[in-house]
Amino acid sequence: MAVSAETVLAPAMIRMFVRHNVANYAKWRKRYDAFDAERRAMGVRGAAVYVAADNRNDITITHDFDALPAAQAFAASPRLREAMAAAGVSGKPTIWFTSQA
Repeated sequence: MAVSAETVLAPAMIRMFVRHNVANYAKWRKRYDAFDAERRAMGVRGAAVYVAADNRNDITITHDFDALPAAQAFAASPRLREAMAAAGVSGKPTIWFTSQA
């Protein structure tokens, strides 16, 4: 099916990527999983966790949102910063937002 200029497309989902290091993956993962209900209440619709092939403490996470403002609010949340600190995140995370092309 061809898409014309007149075709109205549904808004694209926003995917937020977060990369950071942690002191201990197992401890971090327990805290991350325990934060799931709060994440969902803050607009997260889906998530995935990846670890670097050569360092399990180098983590990349994706979180999916309905809209960019929700993703930005989540990333700026003081509660998220508290949860990350309690989970052993070290240093400042790298965060970026994407939508499917």
